[in-house]
Amino acid sequence: MPRTIRPRRSALYMPGSNARALEKAKDIPADCLIFDLEDAVAPDAKDEARAQVCAAIKAGGYGNREIVVRVNGLTSPWGREDIVAASNSGAHGLLLPKVQGAGYIREVLSIMDVADAPETTSIWCMMETPLAILHAERIAAASPRIGALVMGTSDLTKDLQAHHTRDRLPMVTSLGICMLAARAFDIAILDGVHLDLDDAEAFETICHQAHDMGFDGKTLIHPKQVEPANRIFGPAEEEIEGARRIIEAHAEASKAGKGVVVVDGKLVENLHVQEARRTLALAEAIGKFGGSAA
Repeated sequence: MPRTIRPRRSALYMPGSNARALEKAKDIPADCLIFDLEDAVAPDAKDEARAQVCAAIKAGGYGNREIVVRVNGLTSPWGREDIVAASNSGAHGLLLPKVQGAGYIREVLSIMDVADAPETTSIWCMMETPLAILHAERIAAASPRIGALVMGTSDLTKDLQAHHTRDRLPMVTSLGICMLAARAFDIAILDGVHLDLDDAEAFETICHQAHDMGFDGKTLIHPKQVEPANRIFGPAEEEIEGARRIIEAHAEASKAGKGVVVVDGKLVENLHVQEARRTLALAEAIGKFGGSAA
């Protein structure tokens, strides 16, 4: 399945049972919208939420945002119907909860095949249990449809019997393992949600930590988290200009038969040129899919 560079700085969960929220989402500048049929929906509202979400996606109005539906698990009474309906809704992807290994994904793939899901419909996997972390490599490699790993840090913290800390030290091992799996198989990876909506400073600190680790973006639970996530996970204007200088200087050096060059006082070689090109590609994708690049 061809990989399209898309910005995924911010992925906002929206409750599928809330029609007003689905409408409001059209004006929220998140790169991705995750319409949730699982945790955010009460059992007696599951069927109605599924119909409502699929109708909203088909009706459109979300611009270039990436639309993903978080379905219920296959062991639930609603999971199979969620997968069938979401596969034909026009959503870009399906987010699977409680993925434990490749076998689960193969079962989902068989349902998608029967439902004639478009080849471009991707599978995103919630990484929220210890077993999922241990099987991260197998999950990432399970199918060409795998488009992203999504950290479920709340459930994972509970299962690890760990604690939520500002430095997230209890999460570092799990985050790193999933990062390795995602990058090994060239798929996106998104950080988990931050639950304390009143601590904006802590949210930005955690976003910077995830960005430094290499995450593509962060999953969010409130629209006010979108702006800082977009700002922190997107390249700043000075990064974009610096990337252009690196590419131009290295090209000139190559013409002169040199393998390295000094830019802004730093030694630049081919690996830095690759990073610079990735920065410019992301900035271009943000301009195309998500608005301002800075």
